[in-house]
Amino acid sequence: MREDQAASTLPDEVRVRLYDQALNAARIGAWECDLVTERLSWTQGVYDIFGYPVNNPLRRASIVDLYIDESRRHMELARAEVIRSGCPVTLDTEIRTWRGETRWMRLSINAVREGGRPMRIFGSKQDVTSDRQALESLRQQAETDPLTGLANRAVFQAHYREVVNDTLNHGFASALVLLDLDGFKKLNDTFGHLAGDACLCEVAQRLRRAFHNAGLVGRLGGDEFAIILRAPKNPARIARVLQQTVMMLSRPLFWNGLRLQVGASIGAALVGRPHHRRIVELFAEADIALYDAKAAGRNRVRLIGDEKQTIAA
Repeated sequence: MREDQAASTLPDEVRVRLYDQALNAARIGAWECDLVTERLSWTQGVYDIFGYPVNNPLRRASIVDLYIDESRRHMELARAEVIRSGCPVTLDTEIRTWRGETRWMRLSINAVREGGRPMRIFGSKQDVTSDRQALESLRQQAETDPLTGLANRAVFQAHYREVVNDTLNHGFASALVLLDLDGFKKLNDTFGHLAGDACLCEVAQRLRRAFHNAGLVGRLGGDEFAIILRAPKNPARIARVLQQTVMMLSRPLFWNGLRLQVGASIGAALVGRPHHRRIVELFAEADIALYDAKAAGRNRVRLIGDEKQTIAA
């Protein structure tokens, strides 16, 4: 007997059971909504995705509330478009389950029309949380410094223009800040690379806290960090903010019973208007300012303004 002939002899209930098992293994469930009564129907797979008690009544308003913010809006827009046009739509949405867990769900929506009128919508819902987490992990590996979690050089340079434009369009000045740690090599040589890594992570944390409203904070490599600074249009005030940063980073940190301390030299270049300069030019100016800060005795700030004047702090 051929395999397809054998399969066709399976009882209906067995085929249904195998089908349900396959859907559950793929974390997929089916759903339907009557557009006249708004009555919802779910298979077990959808109940599992939402963590929703099977004996609870399915009220659309309660289920919609489980979609998170933007996902709720996108879902409602997609639903309305399917009802209007009859064209199927698939989108990824973020939900909060009945138990409060956050999940990603792939939602497909189709419409059934009778006499030209949409009567019900139906589709599938699939838990794609693990897929999204894997993609996010790959993205973070590609875009962040693995030690500190800050943006890496490639991302910093790629996002430079959009960050600067957004800053300037909101009436603020923008500056490229290069920061180099003073005394880091000595610390690394004296206490070892683990102590050095702990120091870099602490510096990253301090910068992240101090510049949480900045456009972007990144680690370029080694003991060099960079910031796209959003600040009032006053070079002297920017210089003072950066001098406070030097003082903040000079505070000691404690690791494994050791007292560790480094300093920081900062060079910065204002973007200003017009702001069509290439990032390589701005990096060159900030690098000159950083060199001047180190030459002046380290733990210094040098800021190159729009007219190429140098401001010390």
